[in-house]
Amino acid sequence: LDITCTALPENLLESELFGHEKGAFTDARAQKKGLLELAEGGTAFLDEIGDLSGALQGKLLRFLEEKSFRRVGGTRDIRLALRIVAATNKDLEREVAEGRFRADLYFRLKVIPIEIPPLRERREDIAPLAQSFVSHFNTEFRKTVRGFDAAALRLLQEYAWPGNVRELRNAVERAVLLSRTPVLGAE
Repeated sequence: LDITCTALPENLLESELFGHEKGAFTDARAQKKGLLELAEGGTAFLDEIGDLSGALQGKLLRFLEEKSFRRVGGTRDIRLALRIVAATNKDLEREVAEGRFRADLYFRLKVIPIEIPPLRERREDIAPLAQSFVSHFNTEFRKTVRGFDAAALRLLQEYAWPGNVRELRNAVERAVLLSRTPVLGAE
């Protein structure tokens, strides 16, 4: 289950992650399971974890430590078994040093750290990623684009990609959407 920590306002994110009980707040007309509970037995991917507020960092830490939580407005603990994978584009060590990210949560999350360099430092990944995105968007948009010509691939590999893989994905999506030919050219 993919959860983007910046997709919702902070006041809604807790309810989305942990769920809520009926009557916990205005418009809570029914009990709602949170995204973590829905991921029971599987994996929850917390994207942009570096942007969580301090209060939610504490609640997430409690969940990671105890494997249990309470829904918003709840009175009983709910135990879960699931894996958490987290990602961020922030330097969490610096965020901890500057007091913006909890050190205890940082060390709890850092069980198996995987650092992926930016796309500009691994240009050999650009062509296969771009082709993968072409395949994905062909399916999504019912297109038949085969790939890129040599000039287009050269431009993709020379560009710095400050927006990293997301920027590459968006560029390929736009190219597939606008393409009127089966091969994407430099234009």
